[in-house]
Amino acid sequence: MENTHMLSLHQLSKRYGPVQALKGVSFDVPAGSVFGVLGPNGSGKTTLLGIVMDVLKADSGTYAWFGQPPHHSLRRRIGTLLETPNFYHYYSAVRNLEIAAAIKQRGHDDIERVLKICGLWARKDSKFSTFSLGMKQRLAIASALLGNPEVLLLDEPTNGLDPAGIAEIRELIRELGRQGTTVIMASHLLDEVEKVCTHVAILKMGTLLTSGHVDEVLASEDMIEVNSADGNKLEQVLNAMPGLRSLRRHNGGFQAVFDNGQTAEQVNRYCFEQGVALNYLALRKKSLEARFIELTN
Repeated sequence: MENTHMLSLHQLSKRYGPVQALKGVSFDVPAGSVFGVLGPNGSGKTTLLGIVMDVLKADSGTYAWFGQPPHHSLRRRIGTLLETPNFYHYYSAVRNLEIAAAIKQRGHDDIERVLKICGLWARKDSKFSTFSLGMKQRLAIASALLGNPEVLLLDEPTNGLDPAGIAEIRELIRELGRQGTTVIMASHLLDEVEKVCTHVAILKMGTLLTSGHVDEVLASEDMIEVNSADGNKLEQVLNAMPGLRSLRRHNGGFQAVFDNGQTAEQVNRYCFEQGVALNYLALRKKSLEARFIELTN
């Protein structure tokens, strides 16, 4: 591995007339990650994928694959599924992949492997027209995996699928990640990124809001709810507690958020030591939905 980053973006910008599709976007995709580019429709995700695949030209900024400036030979190390491939309805899965391998000029001896990875080996001789939506998308991913690329690039891989198909594709992406393939996928679904990805970059109207490990970026602050017989004394004690970020009244008691993740037990002990006995104590996890809405609104 030449670099621990499969892909690095530095200040990428792209404008279409009056619309600034990308504004100085920079982030790194670690090797072996399942990296989600998350944002509502129109946030610049597809433009970003188009630039790093050399389909579109950036107005300014640079990017590097495998620590190297882009050049044609690197394309062979990247598998892409940016739009639905045109498979022949009356040909079998194997025949369709033979045609795909011929077009790509690689992967002829790889068909059995990719069909097995994508769970389609048992249906290798079935016509494409007999496949469910999820199976059709799995065949598309199998085609992108021909030639054993180090990185797989997917644009909204579950779009248009039924719930069963969505579950199949998500599990396949997780499995590819476990096997060490770096997957970069654009999605507008928070739920998808949360369930599938290890890392995320969140875009809004062409601007990068944040990027990093999913657990850190979507970290929900835990709120601790407390009450006691003497509300005024409790308020004084909490306001004096180290690490308090915010305190607000809620349902006759208080909701406290701490900077360094104090546990409910620590809050309880602190209050008790300051002479306040709590008659109510609860930990409330802030939902990821709330965090995402906060970031994109």
